[in-house]
Amino acid sequence: MGDALGSDLISDLPQSIVESILVRLPIRDAVKTSILSSKWRYKWASITQLVFDEKCVDSCSDRDVVEKSVVKFITRLLFLHQGPIHKFQITISYFQSCPEIDQWILFLSRNDIKELVLELGEGEFFRIPSCLFNCKKLSRLELFRCELDPPLSFKGFLCLRSLNLHQVLISPDAIEGLISNCPLLESLSLSYFDSLALSIRAPNLKYLYLEGEFRDICLEDTPLLVEISVAMYMTDDIAEHFEQSASCNFLKFLGGVPNLERLVGHIYFTKYLSIGNDLGCLPIIYKNLETIELNQVSFEDMKEILVVLRLITSSPNLKELQISGSSNIPSATDAPDLDFWEKECSSKCRLSHLRVVQLTDMCGVPHEMELIKFLLASSPVLETMSIIPCIYVVESQLKMLTELVKFRRASAKAEIVFVRE
Repeated sequence: MGDALGSDLISDLPQSIVESILVRLPIRDAVKTSILSSKWRYKWASITQLVFDEKCVDSCSDRDVVEKSVVKFITRLLFLHQGPIHKFQITISYFQSCPEIDQWILFLSRNDIKELVLELGEGEFFRIPSCLFNCKKLSRLELFRCELDPPLSFKGFLCLRSLNLHQVLISPDAIEGLISNCPLLESLSLSYFDSLALSIRAPNLKYLYLEGEFRDICLEDTPLLVEISVAMYMTDDIAEHFEQSASCNFLKFLGGVPNLERLVGHIYFTKYLSIGNDLGCLPIIYKNLETIELNQVSFEDMKEILVVLRLITSSPNLKELQISGSSNIPSATDAPDLDFWEKECSSKCRLSHLRVVQLTDMCGVPHEMELIKFLLASSPVLETMSIIPCIYVVESQLKMLTELVKFRRASAKAEIVFVRE
């Protein structure tokens, strides 16, 4: 009995279990386990996941002192580390570029690094050293506020599955080459890029997140995409470029994604899709698309309305629909094209799986009300339609309610929730 109580059961655990315990601790606490006993002195030195976040920062008001302390801590830790490092992550909000990072990446490139996350704060952009492109086993790469310039000899990351570039300086040709030379890439996130015209060729890509000033986006070879989220910022220069475009943006962007399951479009997305030649009848049906979220749709622009309608009617298994408006109230109130709805919306059209609809920033203008009328009449299993009116149209809310109660509902269970904020 005494021997059982005196034995050190934790120290005798397999290294894999010890590591699973240590990686759940803040990295400084993991290192401090070296003082527990002689057996524990170097247990931490072989963990394969190194995460440096706010938890490893000493509390001190002097930021320069803290940064120097962090740099010294990371450098010494890597010097004492034994064995491969599969994950290396720095996510300290105010950590800035410094020369030591070059040495860290060189060290990691020689130690089987698979996941690298480098999130730098304000200050100079960090220029990624060329040794990063020798990391043949890299499967996840996330860079924030960095400068990336792949060498001409770079043939791609053959194991990379996730790529996240946030405020990264890289040439258009280089980023297209980087994407197309990662044959296993499944998740791609690009944010805060300026005036970028982008063609994406990634046959295994499943998740795409874009945010920034894009002059053009073309999905050329992305047949497996299941989720897309796009936010487009508009400058005068880009707006002029859009107006001069003749090709159909809708087909360039959504014409080759038959397996799409979720689509989220933020600011200017429907505007972008509406530019170019008339859609006509779509050559694609989105059989797997269950969730559509479109923000800041202009209900005074007939082309944007057509984009919304074509997306809805081309998604036979749609279950959830969210739309927010951004109409110019005086011009949207004058809607001479109301016969559009009779032409485009067949009485036979059925949204047989649509259960939840949420409409926000609604002004009660004619085309908004026609959309609501169409959705209620075409959704036999609809459960809830939530309508949140625009805060600037208080006087027209009663009129909206009066019209709503007159609309025919295909679903006897449909509940209309009118939220007055």
